[in-house]
Amino acid sequence: MKVLFAAAEVAPFSKVGGLADVMGSLPKYIEKKAEIAIFTPLHGSINKEKFDIKEYPDSEMWITFGNQGHKFKLHYCKLPDTKINVFFIENDWYFGCFKEVYPKYLDTRYEHERYVAFSLAVLEYAKALNFKADIVHVNDWHTAMIPMFIEANYKYDEFWNHAKTVFQIHNLAYQGIWHEDILDFANMRKDIVFNEWGLEHYGMVNWVKGAINYSDAILVVSPKYAQEILTPEFGEGMDYTLRMNQHKIHGILNGIDYSVFDPKKDKALVKNYDARSIKRKQENKKAVCEHFGLEYNPERPLIALISRLVDQKGIDLIRAEQYELMNMPADFVFLGSGAKAYEDLFIWLSNSTPNIRAEIGYNANLANLMYAGSDMFLMPSRFEPCGLSQLIAMHYGSLPVVRATGGLDDTVTGTPKEHANGFKFWRYNGWDMKEALYYAIGVYKNDAKGFEHMQKNAMTTDFSWKVSAEKYMNLYHELLK
Repeated sequence: MKVLFAAAEVAPFSKVGGLADVMGSLPKYIEKKAEIAIFTPLHGSINKEKFDIKEYPDSEMWITFGNQGHKFKLHYCKLPDTKINVFFIENDWYFGCFKEVYPKYLDTRYEHERYVAFSLAVLEYAKALNFKADIVHVNDWHTAMIPMFIEANYKYDEFWNHAKTVFQIHNLAYQGIWHEDILDFANMRKDIVFNEWGLEHYGMVNWVKGAINYSDAILVVSPKYAQEILTPEFGEGMDYTLRMNQHKIHGILNGIDYSVFDPKKDKALVKNYDARSIKRKQENKKAVCEHFGLEYNPERPLIALISRLVDQKGIDLIRAEQYELMNMPADFVFLGSGAKAYEDLFIWLSNSTPNIRAEIGYNANLANLMYAGSDMFLMPSRFEPCGLSQLIAMHYGSLPVVRATGGLDDTVTGTPKEHANGFKFWRYNGWDMKEALYYAIGVYKNDAKGFEHMQKNAMTTDFSWKVSAEKYMNLYHELLK
C-alpha cells in the first residue's frame, strides 16, 4: 500500500498547530505497514541546513494555472528517525518569500492561489516521482481541493483514477471560502464541481464542503467531535452537508509522540521524572516560578495555559473571570500569542497582580518546562476537535482542567476520583470554569494523596500513536476493499 500525505505544515520542519504534530508523528507509526510520501510547501521559515534538505535532481517543473506557467522545484529529506521521504515544494512567489507558515495580513485571494498552486504541484510531482498512491490523505482547507482535482481534472488519468481520498478535518472553523473566479484560476472543471453537491455554498466556493462531498472518507480527530459537527452548534454551517455524508465520517483520536514528549528524557526539564518519581516535578515548578518571576510556594498550585489566544480556546472566559483568577489561592502562568486584545489582557494581568504571569509568543523548551512544572493545565475551549496540549500535560503529570467538548471530553476523566486524570466542566461560561478551578485547587490543598493518585492515572494513561495508527490502517484497508 502506498499512502501520500499532503499538509500545509509538518513537524519538526514547520509547526504552528496540531496538524504539524499529526503529520510529523502518524507516518512514523505506519511506516512498517505502508510506503509513505509526505508533501508540504517549502516555507521560507524552514531551515534547510538544519534538516539537511536537498534539492531533488532535475526537479524543475512548469505547471500551468491562472493562464500562465509557474515554476516549481522539489526538495527532500527524511522524516527524523524514519526512512520516510518528505518532499518540499518550492515556489518563491507563493511560499519562499515568507518567514511564517501562515503570514498575517495576506490578501485572501492570494492565500487561495497559494494552496491551489501547492495542490496541483503535489499531484504533478507525485506523477513525476512515479509515486502511485493508493491512499491520498489530505488535511484541512489548504489541501481540500486535491480530491476535487482528482475527480474533475484527473478523472480519466490512469495514474490517479484508482486512488482513494481521505479528507481529515483538524478544525472545521477554517473552510477556505472565496468567489467562484478561483476555479478559473485553478483550471478546475466548474461544470462538475460548482453546485450544491460539490463545493458551492451560498454562491461561494467552499473547499472544505467540496472535500466533504468528493472524498471517499472523512476523518475527524476524536469520536466526540465526529458527533458534535453534525449539529448546528459545532457544524460551522457544514452540519447539513456532514449529515448527508455521515456514512463516511470516522472519529479517531490523535496520539502524542512519546519519543518527543517524555518527562524521563526531556532535555528542556531541570529534573527528569516519571510516574514513580512525581515529587521531582517540584524542581521544575521552582524553575518555572523563577522564569516568570513568581514566588515558589509548594502549598499553592501552579496552573499553566499554553495556547493560541483566540476565542476558540476559551480565552474570553479568562477575561470574564480575570478578577476571580487574581484572588484565587493559586498561581497562573500563560504562554501564547494571537488576538491583540487577548495579548494585551495577558500583559495587563501580568503587570497588575502578584499571582499571574504571561509571556507572549511561543518557545518549545519553555512550554515543555511549563508542562513539567505546573500542577494543573487550564484548557477551557469553546470547541476542541481533539487537543494535544491536554495529552502532553497529562503525560507530564499536570492535571488538565477542561471544558468537556470534543477530544477534551474523550480523553479527560473527571470522576470517580480513583479513575480520574483531570477535572471537567460542561457549560461554556466563566462561572463553571471558575468553579472547576476552585474544586481542583481544593483537591490539591486538602487531598494530597488523592491528587497524586490522579497524577499517576494521567501519566500512565496510554495516549501514544500506536493504538490510533492501527485505526488509520484499518480505515485505509477498508477503503481499498
